[in-house]
Amino acid sequence: MKIRAGYEIAYDCPQPTPMILQLSVHPSRTPDLMSWDRINFEPPIPARTYHDAFGNFCHVITAPKGRLKITADFTIQDSGRTDPVVANAYQHALSELPPDVLVYLLGSRYCETDRLSDVAWKTFGHLPAGWSLVQAVCDYVHNHITFGYEHADPTMSAWEVYNKRRGVCRDFAHLAITFCRCLNIPARYCTGYLGDIGMPPPYAPGDFAAWMEVYLGGAWHLFDPRNNVPRIGRILMARGRDATDVAIVTSFGLCTLAGFKVITDEVASA
Repeated sequence: MKIRAGYEIAYDCPQPTPMILQLSVHPSRTPDLMSWDRINFEPPIPARTYHDAFGNFCHVITAPKGRLKITADFTIQDSGRTDPVVANAYQHALSELPPDVLVYLLGSRYCETDRLSDVAWKTFGHLPAGWSLVQAVCDYVHNHITFGYEHADPTMSAWEVYNKRRGVCRDFAHLAITFCRCLNIPARYCTGYLGDIGMPPPYAPGDFAAWMEVYLGGAWHLFDPRNNVPRIGRILMARGRDATDVAIVTSFGLCTLAGFKVITDEVASA
């Protein structure tokens, strides 16, 4: 399967504004690119690129005063298969976990394990460990939260999501990640493209998506508490502890989002 993906984002800045962008395809998907996912700027400006501590591509820019338009348009090949399910993946004892995985058991900015630990153990502590436990967490979060773009709040944490019972995909991911960490299952936050390939209409406007990966059976496995069904055509951009680590744009000054469009479409066969 070939997928065309990209974005068109615009910001209005009252003064030159430094920014860090995480808009590139994750290095693990670079071999699948059929055309370069180059970031274009209008007006043209320089960008400095580096890899962060989680292995993500990051770009440092200074947005000029006025409007900055950021775009990309690329094609990537994909297996066309749905997200894998490994129902026999087992849960590790803490002593068995690799050292680089342990950070994903700790609380973070949006994932307050200290506040939700009692809730997690009372709700899920009686269930068998492993894949089925993580799926039970996703089922609970999927049914507990009402999805709606009008509920988007960049400061809302997992504790607030649990109590307010509403949010967007990042909130579903944060709450599920927090529950998993409370239950001693390493979990990390992921962001990327997820269109409506293979799904029936009507289709919502394009957007970036959030999901999670958990460490079971010696490997990282994908779970999506927002959609809660295996999907096709997911394109990873970045991973981290929570949304703080993978924000598509982090600005260091005043700026206003003036335009936002994301595309993720299957390319029809000739």
